[in-house]
Amino acid sequence: MKKHVLACWMCAVLTLCLAVRVSYGEDRPAPIVPKEKIALFNGKDLTGFSTWLSDTKTEDPRKVFTVAKDVDGAPAIHISGDGFGGIITDKDYANYRLVAEFRWGDRTWGARKDRTKDSGILLHCFGPIGNAGPWMASVECQLIEGGVGDFIVVRGKDADGKPLIPTMTCEVAKDRDGETIWKKGGEKKVFTRGRINWFGRDPDWKDVLGFRGKVDVESPGKEWTRVEVICNGDKITTMVNGVVVNEGSSIAPAAGRLQFQTEGAELYFRKIELHPLAGK
Repeated sequence: MKKHVLACWMCAVLTLCLAVRVSYGEDRPAPIVPKEKIALFNGKDLTGFSTWLSDTKTEDPRKVFTVAKDVDGAPAIHISGDGFGGIITDKDYANYRLVAEFRWGDRTWGARKDRTKDSGILLHCFGPIGNAGPWMASVECQLIEGGVGDFIVVRGKDADGKPLIPTMTCEVAKDRDGETIWKKGGEKKVFTRGRINWFGRDPDWKDVLGFRGKVDVESPGKEWTRVEVICNGDKITTMVNGVVVNEGSSIAPAAGRLQFQTEGAELYFRKIELHPLAGK
């Protein structure tokens, strides 16, 4: 029995590694499965991350991404919001519980100056950095006023320009205005692009600065919001301040890098951690 279990486990790991390499189109190391807490933000600098901006690529002359003291004096990753891109983990990860605590700053920029503050955490990123503009091919857990916890399936391209298409399955329904929302027990639908709103997103949501819906669970104003994303095999469950807001399954690929966006709004991260899953 023990040999059978071990053989199954080894087969699953091999399948995961091969799936990641096929999806990437490049021979990257096997993804790391946390066995203990991994602090992606070390409290001092951006070690372990690469930066990418649409206009300046791997250079950051405007200091969009820095480590600064927050209002309480504790260190935090400061993302100014000036530009489109993100910080990207150098390593790939699988089977983890991501804990990220963020809050909004004051500044907004450019075409989004009067729009909702917007950012996101891209999960299972694959393909070359900058493969389709600022975002890597991935499944995004969106951070946006009124929509923290929405999913967006983000397509990309490989080094030869061929499409990289992530997939996920969600149980969904339509809200009053016909937008897709997550609904436990709803119709199962496969997504290769587009958005799956969290279950309570206000149907009267507007892309205006400071929007807050009637049942939003993210913290108001510039208070800290805790986002937890459980990536368990090919399943993703997202919680915002302890409330399960969205779920997906049959995610492919089921591992990859993580990207934390800059998208026209200032924000801070005081904690970014990966925790092991029970039994993994």
